Amino acid sequence: MAVDFFIPKLGDNVDKVTIVNWLVDDGVEVNEGDEIVEVETDKAVVPVPANGQGVLHIGPYKAGDSVPVMTVVATIGEGESVPSKNGEAGSKETRGEEATVSPPASPFPEGEATAGRGERTAELPKITPVAQKMAADMGVDVRALAGSDHDRITKEDILHAAAPTQPPTLPSTSTPTVPEPTPPSSPSVPLVPSVPASPPQPASPPDADILQSIPLKGIRGIVFRRMAESVHTTARVTLVTEVDATEFVKLREQLKAKFSQEWGYTPGYNDLLGVIVANALRKFPYMNARVSAAGDAIEYLKPINLGLAVDTERGLMVTVVRNADTKGLQQFGADFRALVDRARAGKSAPDDLSGGTFTITNLGMYRVDAFTPVINLPEAAILGVGRIVAKPVARGEEIVVRKMMTLSLVFDHRLADGAPAARFLDYICELIEEPYLLFLTTR
Repeated sequence: MAVDFFIPKLGDNVDKVTIVNWLVDDGVEVNEGDEIVEVETDKAVVPVPANGQGVLHIGPYKAGDSVPVMTVVATIGEGESVPSKNGEAGSKETRGEEATVSPPASPFPEGEATAGRGERTAELPKITPVAQKMAADMGVDVRALAGSDHDRITKEDILHAAAPTQPPTLPSTSTPTVPEPTPPSSPSVPLVPSVPASPPQPASPPDADILQSIPLKGIRGIVFRRMAESVHTTARVTLVTEVDATEFVKLREQLKAKFSQEWGYTPGYNDLLGVIVANALRKFPYMNARVSAAGDAIEYLKPINLGLAVDTERGLMVTVVRNADTKGLQQFGADFRALVDRARAGKSAPDDLSGGTFTITNLGMYRVDAFTPVINLPEAAILGVGRIVAKPVARGEEIVVRKMMTLSLVFDHRLADGAPAARFLDYICELIEEPYLLFLTTR
């Protein structure tokens, strides 16, 4: 028995998605739980697993189509999987049983196919979902067609029915009579000699300088659009400061030696920074803010959901540790690692990548000292973290070598002024320079 495969609800605020890519070919047998399609929300690209077992029949939607959630985009049921051109199970328009899918438009003439509440007035022919959508788009009345596949109408039948039936007009083989040119009525009007038509120019060859062309879809498409939107809609200001991270590094080394085996992972700088920033946001709630959806108010938010940018093979993703200010270092680190693992495996849940209220992005491991990150909308600010490097610095009358780190706070000046943002950054520096204070402030 066939079951409808539909786009599930992928978050509280997700009403529509775009089909990015079918991960399984039409006509292939799938198992329940197999990831069969990738869809794009306004936050991320999410794989959707099969909700049944059997042969997948895709239609009437394809990659690139935008569809509301809970829309049926395929069926999973009985049918024969067929080999594709490479010898594996692949696409096939002919199927063992009819898959019933509601198309966006009817392939039958308006007023004739339905009556009352949509009940069919006559027995209708069997038709594949793809052919059904093509018939609706091309205005073909399928009731007059005979299916070519065991009385089932396929897309080839629709294309044949929509093809023009008039024979092409052949050019005449007789020699046309060319009239003699009529002399001008006045000698003051010269004859204009005919100019032969220019021969058609050859098409420009493809640009040989292009190494690769990457479509702007999926994660790359999301980054492309959201970065431009952020730059063009926020009043960005960047505060840059250098902080003495000597004690911060020492604390991390102590935690690493003492707790790595017990916790099952090695505590890192991002874990410590996450807990520090979460505490700073609790102390300065005006940085844990966003612009209202209507654009007419500043909203200070109760939860502190800390986003941490993660570099994956699929592109930049921001994982969100929820209620970060309520978590100790061990729990924060464990939650963060679970989010990163799912992101890099392409298995992030919608809530893993949404709902952030402030973001940290760290490029210190790439020998970057300072940079200006782009605010992750609709948040008010983002903290850029540079590398930790030993430098000679003045301490009183002496020159000593200290571990120094550069921080870049980028904030939206529409939501916060410079002095309050500077106080927020200064408090973060204080906790980095004297990290024991962190344990006095953590709940």
